Amino acid sequence: MCPKLACSGCKDIVQAAAPSRPIERVMAGAGMLAHVLVSKYCDHTPLYRQTQIYARAGVELHRSTLTDWVAQAAHLLTPLAQAIGRYVLQAYKVHGDDTPIRALGGKGGRVHTGRLWVYVRDDRPSGCKAAPAVWFQYSADRKGDHPAKHLKHFSGVLQADAFAGYNALYDEDREGGRIIEAGCWSHARRKVWDIHVRQHMLAGTLAHQALQRMGRLYKIEAEIQGQPPDARRRVRRESTVPLLEDLKAWMNATLTQVSAKSPMALAIGYALSNWTALTRFVDDGRIEVHNNAAERALRGVALGRKNYLHLGSDVGGDSAAVIYTLIGSAKLNGIDPQRYLSYVLQRIAEHPINRIDELLPWVVAPQLRAPWQAPLAEAA
Repeated sequence: MCPKLACSGCKDIVQAAAPSRPIERVMAGAGMLAHVLVSKYCDHTPLYRQTQIYARAGVELHRSTLTDWVAQAAHLLTPLAQAIGRYVLQAYKVHGDDTPIRALGGKGGRVHTGRLWVYVRDDRPSGCKAAPAVWFQYSADRKGDHPAKHLKHFSGVLQADAFAGYNALYDEDREGGRIIEAGCWSHARRKVWDIHVRQHMLAGTLAHQALQRMGRLYKIEAEIQGQPPDARRRVRRESTVPLLEDLKAWMNATLTQVSAKSPMALAIGYALSNWTALTRFVDDGRIEVHNNAAERALRGVALGRKNYLHLGSDVGGDSAAVIYTLIGSAKLNGIDPQRYLSYVLQRIAEHPINRIDELLPWVVAPQLRAPWQAPLAEAA
């Protein structure tokens, strides 16, 4: 409320201007909008369930109202998400992955499977002090032209799984600069782990032997976590190379003992057919042994889709990508996502577009991060 004040002498009446709102003709303030966004995309609470929660407090809000708020807030925040995307693609190495998500609005109004693509910049394991960030993009399908579009202006190392849709990116004559493929031992290990689980985790099986050998690679990586690239490369050449040579020899020998179509042969075949990409990390201390950074970024999506089941449309997928980008980047920089979104929504509507970088999570982190969050962000 903005009270009117009258002067008893001159009879003039004055009234303070009403505070600006993030969205025109919407009474919800920045705090309310941030709470709705974080509840859905960080705490995995569907909008219909949020309306029930507000109703218990005596606040009647229709789901369509919250849907409109989410869409308009995402539109308002899009330039900031794009700025994060540009920052991510400036890195030497990017972690990439994707995950399916159901969306309405397919042919005949049917549900179809869209994809959320994630690209992560996080070089803290190699001792780099650059701020980490994550960038999400949505597409209505999983065609390879989507990552080609996302990474059009990127050149460097892409650490990802062996998805065939990435193959065109690794062309040496690619326009926009060369992208070097780096594989993920977590993907290779997971195929063996699934076999080990089906075999009731019995010791001494071929799957168990493979897991033990792969585990030695991870043990070395744990010891050099956070060290500079040169130190990591030196240790890997001294300690990791012999283990990889032994593992490859064991895999080739094992292939002669099992059926060509057995699960174990297929798991070994995946590793051997991608051996160059899987061993790229040995000669470059900036590359990781796995792609866990991207997989961690997708965990929130996996939890969310179990609750809200599907997106309302492909446009809703674009909105989700924007919000996931901001929430994920805030968390990587040790900031409470709701506090960050509230801060940004209070300012972004009137903030100059050519100074949008002033609202990036790592720029505002010092003033938003709680005292107990600083060490957590550094240790992540």
